[in-house]
Amino acid sequence: MKRILTFIMVLACTFASAQTIDDVLRYSTENLQGTARFQAMGGAFGALGGDLSALNVNPAGSAVFNFSEIGFTGSNYHVNNDAFYGNGLRNTTSNSLDFNQVGGVFVFNSSTDSPWKKIALAFNYDMVQNFDNEFTASGNTAVGVDNYFLNFAQGEPLGPLRTQQGEFIEDAYLDIGANLGYSAQQAFLGFQSGIIESVEDDDQNTSYFSNAQYGSVNQRYLQNTSGYNSKFTLNFAGQYKEDLYLGASVNFHNVIYDRVSYLDEDGYDADSPIQYTSFDNLLHTEGYGFSFSLGAIAKVNQSIRIGGSYQSPTWYTLTDDTSQRINSNLAVSDIDFINFNIVNLYDEYRIKTPEKYTGSVALVFGQDGLISLDYTYQDMSKAELRPTSDPNFTAENDFIASTLGAVNSYRLGGEYRIEEVSLRAGYRFEESPYENSDFIGDLNGFSAGIGYNFGASRLDLAYSRTEQDINSYFFDGGIDSAALINRINTNISLGYTLKF
Repeated sequence: MKRILTFIMVLACTFASAQTIDDVLRYSTENLQGTARFQAMGGAFGALGGDLSALNVNPAGSAVFNFSEIGFTGSNYHVNNDAFYGNGLRNTTSNSLDFNQVGGVFVFNSSTDSPWKKIALAFNYDMVQNFDNEFTASGNTAVGVDNYFLNFAQGEPLGPLRTQQGEFIEDAYLDIGANLGYSAQQAFLGFQSGIIESVEDDDQNTSYFSNAQYGSVNQRYLQNTSGYNSKFTLNFAGQYKEDLYLGASVNFHNVIYDRVSYLDEDGYDADSPIQYTSFDNLLHTEGYGFSFSLGAIAKVNQSIRIGGSYQSPTWYTLTDDTSQRINSNLAVSDIDFINFNIVNLYDEYRIKTPEKYTGSVALVFGQDGLISLDYTYQDMSKAELRPTSDPNFTAENDFIASTLGAVNSYRLGGEYRIEEVSLRAGYRFEESPYENSDFIGDLNGFSAGIGYNFGASRLDLAYSRTEQDINSYFFDGGIDSAALINRINTNISLGYTLKF
């Protein structure tokens, strides 16, 4: 009978989950997106307001608007990755185009003697993180992929790693993941592919050795990611008397993330039983989140403004599903039935990202221009995977608390006006979330832009560039194979706003 492949679903038990510190960092990071004006000035709007994307920094900013307006922005994202791995250097570039911002604000001026001069209602959609990216790494290494499977296999009984009489290999793969967990499932892949072998031919055996013999191997690794983390903001703010603006926002987050990776390995010794290996992984994550923010802006005098804001933790609810495929010259004949059509579904889990505090100051030179500085503090060691009752999450949260630290971020922006033309520039610096910045380096960025005011509307163009060194690990666990990536993100954004 011809075997028909379908999506086979299974709920993995909690101890089988593979969520890690990488997931926490992925959804805790917000890249500089937003309106073209916001990007051109480095996002330094905490004491300024008057921009739809400024609501992400300080929700009091909508009360600064003098008129109602709507706006939208489109961006071209360009990513350049230089991957250093083993003795090799590979360059990969990728491009994507998207509408990353759309929003509006409605301003209501007071017609009474109330100290509240006006109120503002605003909404805004921002793509706070674009996950579209690709890099390739290749080189020579002394740590082959057999070490990944040996790491998970040691201590696992041999019996469940064998298929039973009449059992399809894909059914065995899913059943092991559901009932015995992720480690046993990876051991099953290593054993069925012939990469590892049991020390004894006994179902109670728990020791394994590698069939791959080498001093070093050649590896080629490709990782492609796509998706986004978006934020939809509902905002309320008001101006009290002449010098104080107060505001609050609720934020609804939406996450879609896909990551596919391909690993090919060869270059074994001539007498090695294993002569080639391929191992591919697919991860799909989707979910939603909620956060809120509070803020204030005060005019000290005609030239100086100060601002402060609190961004609550973001509470995400996420689900993962994974697929894998593997092959080698020693693999069993039906190994190809384990492929990307065979899907593991994991239990729903949650991530709480830490709160943020932002302090801002701005100098406004009448109609000629302005300079603005924002400082943000976020303690990443407080991030959590939940439920904390999950023993695997407890261990990972302890690792997060001891590995991550405080992130200090600085954003500086300026604008100079020449009649209807506005010239803008910005600088951004963000510390590594790790105590040891060898894992992820500090982020440096600069930006520039120009805008033209037509009176009832405005057209803005921005260029922004960030650079950061990142150790990108090939697997979420098992072995620490990683490529050092020098990543340069370049955005070109065009925005249009209309007053009414």
